[in-house]
Amino acid sequence: MAVIGKDIAEAKQLLSEGALVAIPTETVYGLAGNALNDQAVAKIFEAKNRPSFDPLILHTDSLEKVKSFVREIPQSLGELAKAFWPGPLTLLLPKKEIISDLVTAGLDRVAVRIPQHPVALKLLGELDFPLAAPSANPFGYISPTHAGHVQAQLGDKIQYILDGGACQVGLESTIVGMEEGQVVIYRMGGLELREIEKIVGKVEVRLHSSSNPAAPGLLKSHYAPRKPFLVGDLEKLIPEYLEKGESFAVLSLARKFPLPADFPQYQLSESADLAEAARHLFGYMRSLDESDVNLILAEWMPEEGLGRAINDRLRRAAALG
Repeated sequence: MAVIGKDIAEAKQLLSEGALVAIPTETVYGLAGNALNDQAVAKIFEAKNRPSFDPLILHTDSLEKVKSFVREIPQSLGELAKAFWPGPLTLLLPKKEIISDLVTAGLDRVAVRIPQHPVALKLLGELDFPLAAPSANPFGYISPTHAGHVQAQLGDKIQYILDGGACQVGLESTIVGMEEGQVVIYRMGGLELREIEKIVGKVEVRLHSSSNPAAPGLLKSHYAPRKPFLVGDLEKLIPEYLEKGESFAVLSLARKFPLPADFPQYQLSESADLAEAARHLFGYMRSLDESDVNLILAEWMPEEGLGRAINDRLRRAAALG
């Protein structure tokens, strides 16, 4: 199994040698490798069993470093970078030749971000290469928000997990790019739509699921538990499945339902705070997936703020179009 520790020098050494290291970010833990080393990048796809047509996100610690591997940063995206980096924002930018097609799945844009986590930033500041770092979990499964989650899923495939504690955002980054002069959001995430629009005005939201995605994390089935996962009106779903005699678990925003004692249920936030709900989402989904039930029932969040990003993850967990 992997070593879990806080030794940045050890992580740097392994990454410099082409090995993979799990790293903490404010969103989720990433499975990191040297983005300029095709062998290291290939190991990421192999360890995650990730299809090679799903592009990766690059992580670094400064805008100057970003400029070394992208051709340009359009003005509107540059304004977003200045406002929200470090933070849960990923920008799709035209890549230089130094970035391999393996990283971008053959696309001419590369996804880049600067994470807002002190451990990740310290590590990235000591590296002279960016890190390709998708979430540190088997492809399509629930993203990890604690070092222990990584150990449970990938501990036999990597040497080191850099422990940075619990992730404070708990949802992947918001992915933003530009098409024909228009700012486009491809994936809702830890940075809210309204915050982006405060900087650049009205944006287009284009959350297409695809088997050939234009940006990371856009496949129809993603972030999914292994148990069947149904999302809808819990007031209707719970009686329906009680009548069927099914054993199930419940994931709600704030409500608690009268259920048999052996039916697990988790409230994402008793005060219905969507930021707290986002922080708890993947951890609670994981706990419910490990419980002794046949399926998981969940409800939609309010379609506002981070609720939109949470609903996107619920939709993909249930493989809904």
